[in-house]
Amino acid sequence: MLPRRRLELPPTAGLPLRWSDLRPGRATLVADLATQLGTPPLQLECSGTASLLITLKTLHRRQPHRPTVVVPAYTCPLVAIAVRQAGLQLQLCDLRRGHYDMDAAALRRVCDERTLAIIPTHLGGRVADVADAVSVARNIGAYVIEDAAQALGARRDGSSVGLLGDVGFFSLAAGKGLSIYEGGLLLTRDPLLREQLAHMSASLICDRPGWEARRSLELLGYAALYRPAGLRLAYGNPLRRALRRHDPVSAVGDDFPLRIPLHRVGHWRRAIGAHAAARLPAFIAHLSIQARQRLRRLRQIDGIQVLDDPPGGSGTWPFLMLLLPDESRRDRALAQLWQAGLGVSRLFIHALPDYDYLADIVPPEAVPHARDFAARSLTVSNSPWVTEADFETICGVLEATVG
Repeated sequence: MLPRRRLELPPTAGLPLRWSDLRPGRATLVADLATQLGTPPLQLECSGTASLLITLKTLHRRQPHRPTVVVPAYTCPLVAIAVRQAGLQLQLCDLRRGHYDMDAAALRRVCDERTLAIIPTHLGGRVADVADAVSVARNIGAYVIEDAAQALGARRDGSSVGLLGDVGFFSLAAGKGLSIYEGGLLLTRDPLLREQLAHMSASLICDRPGWEARRSLELLGYAALYRPAGLRLAYGNPLRRALRRHDPVSAVGDDFPLRIPLHRVGHWRRAIGAHAAARLPAFIAHLSIQARQRLRRLRQIDGIQVLDDPPGGSGTWPFLMLLLPDESRRDRALAQLWQAGLGVSRLFIHALPDYDYLADIVPPEAVPHARDFAARSLTVSNSPWVTEADFETICGVLEATVG
């Protein structure tokens, strides 16, 4: 194991808040981001998961005879929790081997007249193959929901992700680019559907001052501690305690409650987001340049697969996603890097059927490619705080491990 550093690098490249962002101001976050992204009007919710829940309930009201939602077998556990809270049934789709997209043949096998929606996922800011999901959905009369929780600012052929399907959603959670600690954004090209999403939100969501006060305090903590000098306390020490307990699920924060909190986002947090959003385009551009430079270095390491965007895709780069040749070598690399404070981590620990706490939500399925992806993947932070020396240390460990 490498010696532990005094400073802790984050596992993702979140946009740091400035103290000036905390000043009072106009709560123009939603309008500012819609202009910035070039999208129709956006709808702000208290989390990306709440956005998904509102979408599922809206679509199910349109087609109540369709109870099934198709999701990638390797995705955030919150997606499965949202499907259950919406009163719907989860249908897993295996991945393409060695890739984050759903397998085209598997997708066609699992979709039928009971399918309400398909959820392609822009995993880790990479641009997903939404067009194939749209093709399948149109043939069976289903909807497509783009999970762009980790991809605010990503584009496909010059347009924002989230617009090719029927509905898209982004997350404003901690570490995901722009953050108000927790928040979500919904978008759709269909004016009638936009109106129905807003109506569903109004019927489900109410003011809950306790939750908003909690999120405001958490946002203050994020502003204070989301920097290398503070992340050891907020992130590094809890990570190491979880790993000492042999609990990787807690280490990466995959242990979510089984009920999604729902409340309205207050004026102050929306104003903070508006202040910070002005810096987001330059931040994303910087991350893209840095990622391209570092991808070239990683591709020089024989045996490592670097995941990139398809032609026409221009994703965001919160981290770099790698696949190592096998689980054993992935684990040997993590044994040196995960606790070293260098921003190396894992995304989701398991394929969805393998989380014990989701046993009552996720059906047992044979999803070998999703399990292989979980077993061989690791992430390298693309934060601007990761220096060239830090990155070369990571590459040296990977070269020695794979070699």
